[in-house]
Amino acid sequence: MDNITDRQKYLRLLALQYPNVRAASSEIIHLQAILSLPKGTEHFMSDLHGEADAFVHILNNASGAVREKVDIVLRDSLPADERARLATLIYYPEEKLEELVAASPDRAEWYRITLSRLLEICRLCASKYTRAKVRRALPRWNGDIINELLNKNNDIYNKREYFDTVISSIIETDRAEEFIISMCNLIKRLVVDHLHIVGDIFDRGPRADIIMDMLMDHHSVDIQWGNHDVLWMGAATGSRTCIATVLSNSITYNNLDVIETGYGISLRPLALFADETYRNSDVSCFMPKMLEPAEQTGVDTARAARMHKAIAIIQFKLEGQTIQRNPSFHMDDRLLLDKIDFAKGTVTLPTGEYTLRDCDFPTIDPADPYRLTPEEHTLMAQLKNSFLRSEKLQRHIGFLYSKGGLYKCFNGNLLFHGCIPMDDKGEFLQFSFGGQQLSGKALMDWCETVAREGYYAREGTEERQFGKDFLWFLWCGRNSPSFGRDHIATFERRLIEDKSTWAEPKNPYYSFYNEDEVCVRILREFGLEGEHCHIVNGHVPVKTKDGESPIKAGGRLIVIDGGFCRAYQPTTGIAGYTLVFDSWGIHITAHEPFPGKETAIRDNKDILSTSMAFDRSENRIRICETDVGHALQQTIDDLKELLAAFRRGEIKEDNREN
Repeated sequence: MDNITDRQKYLRLLALQYPNVRAASSEIIHLQAILSLPKGTEHFMSDLHGEADAFVHILNNASGAVREKVDIVLRDSLPADERARLATLIYYPEEKLEELVAASPDRAEWYRITLSRLLEICRLCASKYTRAKVRRALPRWNGDIINELLNKNNDIYNKREYFDTVISSIIETDRAEEFIISMCNLIKRLVVDHLHIVGDIFDRGPRADIIMDMLMDHHSVDIQWGNHDVLWMGAATGSRTCIATVLSNSITYNNLDVIETGYGISLRPLALFADETYRNSDVSCFMPKMLEPAEQTGVDTARAARMHKAIAIIQFKLEGQTIQRNPSFHMDDRLLLDKIDFAKGTVTLPTGEYTLRDCDFPTIDPADPYRLTPEEHTLMAQLKNSFLRSEKLQRHIGFLYSKGGLYKCFNGNLLFHGCIPMDDKGEFLQFSFGGQQLSGKALMDWCETVAREGYYAREGTEERQFGKDFLWFLWCGRNSPSFGRDHIATFERRLIEDKSTWAEPKNPYYSFYNEDEVCVRILREFGLEGEHCHIVNGHVPVKTKDGESPIKAGGRLIVIDGGFCRAYQPTTGIAGYTLVFDSWGIHITAHEPFPGKETAIRDNKDILSTSMAFDRSENRIRICETDVGHALQQTIDDLKELLAAFRRGEIKEDNREN
């Protein structure tokens, strides 16, 4: 047998795909041409918090990039109001089309003009891609026809009548509206090559499930888990602690649509238990938050408060059990139920003794406060079964695991939701888990592995149980990388009047991330170096109304949580930041509150946004400078080596026609 090297084995395998000089050289030519194209546009969004309407709009307009393409093509030939109508058509083709057609005195002419304009915009968007990539983006049923129209050339005399006939035939066969919708969707797909979601899809807003459906349909996306995401991931594993917390959060923000309508999880067992157990109880501390008075219509706030109190007490008990099971979490000071003096109506915290606003807890046994009553145990078994059997929830969480992680390095940028935990000296904070001392990148990698075991490890194993508990730790554990605070003050905010107890001290990272040297050190920890490398961070809303900037450390770090969620907007003063990284550099965009889908469609109202370029490239960035480009270059180098092996006769060519 030949004594061959691993490299020679690899080249022989490569020769199975490229069996001769002609095949290998053709692929080299193709790949080298791709390297010279402009890099695709990346779109970054964070902290969506269930605000489906605003998310869909910003996804559709690509933070203004779609309107920019409309203006480039039609600024000289179409007034601003007509360009706004056309942009709205691209954002919402199914909804806007009927209105525009009805308003046109000559339907056939309107179709002809609109198809022509959309084709011009499509051509501009497609110009930075290979024809093969554009073909893959085309719809199956009419893609060949659209492909022909995209490659129209008015200078080719013999085909002028051909292209005119294609358009006329589309209109005559009543297919114009379908083609318009297809081209609008194609424009949106071509404008953004890749989408990054930097955490917190869930909680607060009403329909995180709609956002997840949209993400699953997206052609290219990655997700960095936020603490609200890992909480739902834990609930999907059957963690009773996470399930109780998810329900408590949802009731707090009067957000049961995602539970009942979105995921088909019945809360009737909880409602019946709450009505029976707390019907004569004071529930004033547990009233749901209403962002607007109109939200109270049809909401039985008293029943919601009873449900909230019932699940909150169960949550506190289960959290205590989780802490007691896991001494490595170092959270014994968060065991609070056993610190309640029921006779005095007080609780003792590390900072002192405080009066409780509510001490009517009929299910808490002072002698064993963390034990569930038989009725609570039965209720949680029912709810656990419902979460495990929700097909849509399991499908969405499976997608989060397949497309997500705690961090991602992509084209020179480091993306994560929370923080890289640090101590008060600015060093990476050491955690002791599983007999290991972990910090920095090693900590993030270990945490992600354990989070996956919570979902994928076999039921009944220690790995599965610890993984489920660890997902709760990632949600709110002391200095967890996705949470980044000392503790979550849910108990204090709900039950203690003294607001000094409500503080949730941030990890020192949030002070040090203003320093260039610290950010450079973090980037280096993850293998990223260079003046154009950045950290893209979510999680902590930027208080724009107080003058805070999302750009930290001279541009080394960008925080893109600016208040997407309506509940945060009074604090931040805006409705979120997004980021666009195209072939000319990075732009950050601040968004005003979304006027609503109906208003956007009816009045052609876009989200008012202010865009600022803060890292502009002197020369256009090409694919050869991206991660994909580096991988393609390695393939080119391998193919060149294969060519040389063919020509030296080390590997025999196969010139048979397939």
